[in-house]
Amino acid sequence: MLEDAYLTLEKYVLEHGHQKSDRTHTGTLSTFGYQMRFDLSKGFPLLTTKKIPFGLIKSELLWFLKGDTNIRFLLQHKNHIWDEWAFEKFVNSSDYTGPDMTDFSHRALKDPAFNQVYQEQKQLFCQRILDDEDFANKYGDLGLVYGSQWRAWKTSTGQTIDQIQNVIELIKHHPDSRRMIVSAWNPEDVPTMALPPCHTLFQFYVVDGKLSCQLYQRSGDIFLGVPYNIASYSLLTSLIARECGLEVGEFVHTLGDAHIYDNHIEQVKEQLTRKPKDAPQLWLNPDKKQLADFTMKDIKVKNYDPYPVIKAPVAV
Repeated sequence: MLEDAYLTLEKYVLEHGHQKSDRTHTGTLSTFGYQMRFDLSKGFPLLTTKKIPFGLIKSELLWFLKGDTNIRFLLQHKNHIWDEWAFEKFVNSSDYTGPDMTDFSHRALKDPAFNQVYQEQKQLFCQRILDDEDFANKYGDLGLVYGSQWRAWKTSTGQTIDQIQNVIELIKHHPDSRRMIVSAWNPEDVPTMALPPCHTLFQFYVVDGKLSCQLYQRSGDIFLGVPYNIASYSLLTSLIARECGLEVGEFVHTLGDAHIYDNHIEQVKEQLTRKPKDAPQLWLNPDKKQLADFTMKDIKVKNYDPYPVIKAPVAV
């Protein structure tokens, strides 16, 4: 089964992981340096042992590929993955006049009453982002996140580099190049980022008419985050293969600090009791060839029959 590589990772870290502290003060079981391989010709690696909302994956990836850094696009597609960071920017501004949100992310997790107020305020914020374009421009933009680094990397001379377009040109015209690399890790920008990039660098490889991609991810939340990363980069590989007239090869996922949060351990154990089902198939609109032409309706998964969601708290 395509999914076995991921389940083996979970099992390995449960059995061999080291207990470590972390930035969120949650605690983790962690291992350093782990690699998974997924043959994309055998199906699309969207987990079946728990339901993964594919709509969130494709809307976030399209957001990155547009070079967009404003959460308004995500909210228009009911994607709330990046709300926290934009909301924090607003809460810390002089324009915010609501209830005290000091240290809001940690208090929201620990205090149910505060969490309700927090969620209400965040919902009001998101609605205002949708309704008020000027407000969205001021408080919805996240700055130098993935879309910016991928499509408009700022150079020391004040110019920008479109890394995605550059690798597409290399794949098309120099498929044996060893320089087909996109980096999101800009050391100059890291100190000012709300969340430094977790998926830091990826590289493409062409052989026998197939396109493969390897991701290096410095930090991987195995239970909640990594399933999204697997699906997102598999989709990215498929979209770029389409533009370049290639078939899909492998997605290779290399992790630095791969960890299971202490408050996810029981959920991981539950997931490991489930037998994976056949992987779904990715459908891309056959009339679309260029990356820029794809919309949400042009990307679907077929025959996806997962087990129910397993809920777990997000460590922030």
